[in-house]
Amino acid sequence: MERFVFVLLVFLCNSSFRFTATDAYDPVDPNGNITINWDFQVLNVKDMSPYTVMVSIHNYQMYRHIEHPGWRLSWNWTGKEVIWNTVGAETTEQGDCSRVGAANARPHCCLRRPVMVDLPPGTPYNRQVANCCRGGVLSSFVQNNLTSTAAFQMVVGEFALAKDDGGGSMEPEKPWHFDIGVPGYTCSNATTVAPTRVKVDKNRYEQVLLTWQVTCSYSQYRASGVPSCCVSMSTFYSETIVDCPRCSCACQGSPTPTSPQCVRQCKASPCPAPILVPVCTVDQPRTPALPASSDDEPAAPIVWCSEHMCPIRVHWHVKVNYRQYWRVKVTVSNYNLVKNYSDWNLVLQHPNLRSLTQLFSFNYKPLVEYGSFNDTGMFWGLRFYNEMLLQDGNVQTEMILEKESDFTYSGGWAFPRRVYFNGQECVMPPADQYPKLPNGASELRGSSLIAGNCLLLLFFFVLV
Repeated sequence: MERFVFVLLVFLCNSSFRFTATDAYDPVDPNGNITINWDFQVLNVKDMSPYTVMVSIHNYQMYRHIEHPGWRLSWNWTGKEVIWNTVGAETTEQGDCSRVGAANARPHCCLRRPVMVDLPPGTPYNRQVANCCRGGVLSSFVQNNLTSTAAFQMVVGEFALAKDDGGGSMEPEKPWHFDIGVPGYTCSNATTVAPTRVKVDKNRYEQVLLTWQVTCSYSQYRASGVPSCCVSMSTFYSETIVDCPRCSCACQGSPTPTSPQCVRQCKASPCPAPILVPVCTVDQPRTPALPASSDDEPAAPIVWCSEHMCPIRVHWHVKVNYRQYWRVKVTVSNYNLVKNYSDWNLVLQHPNLRSLTQLFSFNYKPLVEYGSFNDTGMFWGLRFYNEMLLQDGNVQTEMILEKESDFTYSGGWAFPRRVYFNGQECVMPPADQYPKLPNGASELRGSSLIAGNCLLLLFFFVLV
């Protein structure tokens, strides 16, 4: 008995390790990351005058974006550096600057670990640089590569020089312990790379004096141990509706701090005011009075009570069967009562997406990362139409796909392999619960064909 318990514990530990290791790697976007460049525009190490650096944040992730409240870039200075001035961003605190500067020329920040945040839209032009002032929001690279970059400029003084490595080059000491301030991201240390080149006109390139580079990678497991979306399924050939698995994102009454609270609809009249408790209270289908959240902090999930307790549900419905095509309807529902999802995106993985013929109401782009093999597509809303998924609302599309040689409705082939919403992988139902073909469906198809041929032969003989 003791040996059996030991083997079971080893199996569970190995299983848990495999989950965390594989979850840190994204097979849909294996090369995606956020790259931070420090481009030195002014640097004079001889007289140790303050240097000017342009910091740019590039989101090279195909479908994962940074939403409100945005990035908060922080780092540790190696020495006693101070930030004299910034344009396009600002630090959250100034710190104690009594040791430097005169009364009429105080530095912008003297903290050992500054936290830099983006300026909001509408900032005066004299405080802006290119690609700044979007409130820290970064689009995914596929959705909009023009707004997937942020930048700010700063002037840094009181720096020390790094030790000469023997190459004769002199540069300031690199800051360390970078953090982009968004859950799930881990950043590397700064490294010296080839100086950034910029095209200034048709025939001329200019380059900066020195470039440091930091790379930040994402892990859903580090971001949150609780999923944020789930998948349900239905078909035209089965009355079975496969709902999201029970407790996909949380269970009602869960004591976990990150678990969403819920509000249940009631049929009584009049209904009491909604009360947010782990065991759901009752209310009519109207938006309840919910606690306000700070603009700098994302609101905690508060959802309608359900079996799955997820803020987002993606429903895949096999709608119509044609001779050479089949039609699918996809609906994304927002059960989060305190959040609208702006610039949302949906990633679906299915082998028949390479034969997508027509799409309604959504934008689409295939995510081809492995040669010509295309089984993954990214979908997002149309601008000024359904680019925002509202509280207690939904967005939906229908797509027509051409049948290929391997097409079949059996074995759950018609359902997606993976689903992601806003970069988070959604919980799928178990494969053995997928809607199944009616008993004898293939035999009925063959019997119908034989019966039809017999009727045609009889009709032919009658005519003769």
